[in-house]
Amino acid sequence: MHTRKRLLHALAALAVTVPVTAAITPAPASAVGPALLPVTVTNNTGRGDAVYLYVLGINLSTNRLGYVNRSGAFTPWPAGQIPPSPAPDVAIGGPGNGGSTTVQFPRGFSGRVYFSLGEKLKFFLTPDGLVQPAPWAAGDPNQNILFDWSEFTYNDAGLWLNSSQVDMFAVPHAVSVTGANSVTRRTGALVDNGRNTVINSIRAQSGWAGSVYTRSDGTVLRVLAPGKAAGAGLLSANYLDSYIASAWNAYTGRTLTVVPFADQPNTKYYGRTSGTVMNFTNTAGQRVASFNRPSSASVWGCAGDLPAPNDLVVGPISRTLCAALNRGTLGTIDIQPSLNAADFYRSNPTNQYARIIHANMADGKAYAFPFDDVGNFESLVHDGDPRSAAIILTPFGAGGASLISN
Repeated sequence: MHTRKRLLHALAALAVTVPVTAAITPAPASAVGPALLPVTVTNNTGRGDAVYLYVLGINLSTNRLGYVNRSGAFTPWPAGQIPPSPAPDVAIGGPGNGGSTTVQFPRGFSGRVYFSLGEKLKFFLTPDGLVQPAPWAAGDPNQNILFDWSEFTYNDAGLWLNSSQVDMFAVPHAVSVTGANSVTRRTGALVDNGRNTVINSIRAQSGWAGSVYTRSDGTVLRVLAPGKAAGAGLLSANYLDSYIASAWNAYTGRTLTVVPFADQPNTKYYGRTSGTVMNFTNTAGQRVASFNRPSSASVWGCAGDLPAPNDLVVGPISRTLCAALNRGTLGTIDIQPSLNAADFYRSNPTNQYARIIHANMADGKAYAFPFDDVGNFESLVHDGDPRSAAIILTPFGAGGASLISN
């Protein structure tokens, strides 16, 4: 499992955010990337919309929130207000269909690259920071804009760059990084006609059609992740409860073994359920963590009853539990994490959103829920000594993985 911190509060004041990939105090690499890393955004969507790019996040040396321009210069946000005041227009003109635009990531920066099609995004500022788009919320001014984002951290230990479907599935895109050794790593590409297949397949699942959001002109803008859909009243708030109860109760009579670190096979924790609480002990028999039976919302968000602090015990156990519940393996596979993807999403009910998205990725990898990186099933590229990176907006219809290039 990759060990990363979640910059939940740093990147948004009022809007709910997803985790941003980042290393927890990594040891400096023997070689580091350039002070400014070129990142090429290519538009292979097949659409004629104007594209706007935004590079937003946090300066890791100062903890200041701000934005980066095309050339990689960081500027802190000005002070905001209550009610939130409009943020400055920091859009970077993006590529037309078939074209590319290069932006620079400064080393020591972590955040998101937003890309919107056809219309600029609307950002706002409070005294605490930036309010990011939240189109699952009623009245959000970006609700009818087609947009998405990739997440990244670039520091002395290298670049982490991932596509994300944690909140929604909207604009198909792949990511890549090329290291000093000229090796390029890529992920995030859909199979041929994958976007349409994902949308139609989720819409066809009983109870899930409401999570597909279509603009008045007929454009499907996004599919909301189950937590966002349920929060908006578009999916049953109790959808996963029956499975959670069954999986939780399975350990009243047998033991769950959690081995959270792939490189530490002797670090094990043992879980047994008493009532609605699952208690964990270490190999010495000492109790080290306890979790209440989680709600569907806690499982979708890997939060609430499944808190995941950045420690070495409770957080790793919680992440493992949440991944197993999202993948439907808890209760049937007693050593977690389970690493055989053929065993995932067999429970009933199950996370149909994650199942369908993973099934339509060319390499099977996606960030369909917050801890989809448990077992390395996430759509992430990393290089400790990068020289360039890319975000490729891929076809909305036929095409897909075959059209990806740097």
